[in-house]
Amino acid sequence: MHPAPVDSPSRPPAPRTAALTAAALAAPSVLLLVLVAVSWRPLMTLDGDIATTMHRWAVEHRGITHVARVLTDWVWDPQTMRALCAAAVVWLLWRRRAWRLALWVAATCALAALAQNALKAAVGRPRPVWPNPVDSAHYAAFPSGHAMTATAVCGLLLWLLHRLGAGRLLWRTALTVAVVSVVGVGLTRVWLGVHWPSDVLGGWLLGALLVALTVASYERWCQGEEEPVRRERRP
Repeated sequence: MHPAPVDSPSRPPAPRTAALTAAALAAPSVLLLVLVAVSWRPLMTLDGDIATTMHRWAVEHRGITHVARVLTDWVWDPQTMRALCAAAVVWLLWRRRAWRLALWVAATCALAALAQNALKAAVGRPRPVWPNPVDSAHYAAFPSGHAMTATAVCGLLLWLLHRLGAGRLLWRTALTVAVVSVVGVGLTRVWLGVHWPSDVLGGWLLGALLVALTVASYERWCQGEEEPVRRERRP
């Protein structure tokens, strides 16, 4: 008899913990947004120094740059991340019959896309421009859509695994993959010269804030109202 790792009793996070996390993330998120919007000189200088150094490395190390492009364009691309989120939603509907939870996850993923595009339009920050670019990207720079989407999706998936009682091995593996993906996609965007470092930091903060708000709201308003979970047949 081998029970499925995610069929163990759910372990919902405390709403208070999620709310406190959201509050802690809100302040630096808003502060960074304001500093970028007003082009605070110390931040702009730091951004320029880091971006210039990393772009020089990207030009000198073409092999690493090629790997970075593959990772950022295919593995950690926002469309790939949204596809993972969509797969999780389908699994919740098909195997768990968790309609409210699936709706919450889908709505959060859609909200992340809307929020990043709205902020890009509102801030209107230009992307870095190089005489010898190694990659290209369009639209405004802040926040990084890659970083924000990866943070939001990975955070949602980790929340689902924790909530559905994932086993220790599955949880540790998922956590490692999530951390590598979120950190990795941010580094590739700066390495490829298509984002300033604060764009990536903003994406990380805003993505994490969105996940914290999602968890807090779900645990407050939908706790105890989930649809019955369909159990696997055991021999």
